[in-house]
Amino acid sequence: MSDATTHLLLPYILAAQAQKHVTHNEALRLLDGLVQLSVLDRDLTAPPVSPTDRDRYIVASGATGAWAGWDLNVALWTDGTWLRLPPRTGWRAWVEDEGRLLVYGGSGWVSTTPAALQSLALLGLGTTADAANPFSAKLNAALWTAKTVAEGGTGDLFYTMNKEAAGRDLGLTLQTGFVTKALMGLFGSERFRLAVSADGSSFFDGLIVDNATGIVDQPRLPRFKGFTNYDNYVAVDSWTKIGINNTDYNDQGAFDAGNNRFVAPVAGTYLFGATLLYKINSSTNARMRGRLVLNGTTEIRGSRGEISGAHASEATALWLQSMAPLAQGDTVELQGTFRAADGYFAADHTSFWGCKVG
Repeated sequence: MSDATTHLLLPYILAAQAQKHVTHNEALRLLDGLVQLSVLDRDLTAPPVSPTDRDRYIVASGATGAWAGWDLNVALWTDGTWLRLPPRTGWRAWVEDEGRLLVYGGSGWVSTTPAALQSLALLGLGTTADAANPFSAKLNAALWTAKTVAEGGTGDLFYTMNKEAAGRDLGLTLQTGFVTKALMGLFGSERFRLAVSADGSSFFDGLIVDNATGIVDQPRLPRFKGFTNYDNYVAVDSWTKIGINNTDYNDQGAFDAGNNRFVAPVAGTYLFGATLLYKINSSTNARMRGRLVLNGTTEIRGSRGEISGAHASEATALWLQSMAPLAQGDTVELQGTFRAADGYFAADHTSFWGCKVG
């Protein structure tokens, strides 16, 4: 018959044994050291200088001093001496300085936190995953960082998303209160698309990039081209707004043909241009001038031009072009005048155009 238990090696009290309390107390001491095992550290190879009674450690490999030959064993400081507790398969120990639970596997201590998770059906971080969202996370920050070359990585980081076929969808859905406000990705095609929504049901494409050519399209970019459908009479030295009352195109409805002016739908930098075609009234000595005017009063710097030579009716033209930073609601209009003799700005070919560039 053995004189100790099988698993914890607790000493038995033998028949007719004297000083039975010594053996009994030794078994209690071992139980106290092993049950609900929690160690302070598992990285030391030599005992600490001033241990406290009942301190426990998992001895690191290469142990020295009083711990020599105790590699991976549990060391218990009790009654002024170190007691060696050889681990058995299945022992569990909480490592206090790491906040980690370990299990002894027969040849070493391993973390109960798995090194790999494979083929999970559901995974929820801070929330519950379900069939619609097999991976769900509820958190305030997330970090993806590259594995460095020193760690055996490449130093690069790629996040790959893949769809089955060109006609399927692949993208990011950005929501507020679980109402979709923006979509970014490949939706029903191979073209990259950025779209926004106010209500989660009607979407506006802000950016589309053709994957075959790299050509960028901004379908909602404010832009227009307007023209006048009648001859605008203008007197000498009288700056007059040209009646640009029709448009060839008018994206976002930003050009107000009723008031003959562009109205900025959003703040930004805009590029404008105009063509003023001369039509004679009484003299080809007319000296046509043109300019672009902000909010009806302020001439946009660099937009004024004049033709000083002799004019040919419906042949002499003046071209203007300028950029301007605008606030939402600012207006820009085309004005013209004559310096030497009156005349007309001709129908159809007197035009005004513009677009947002930044």
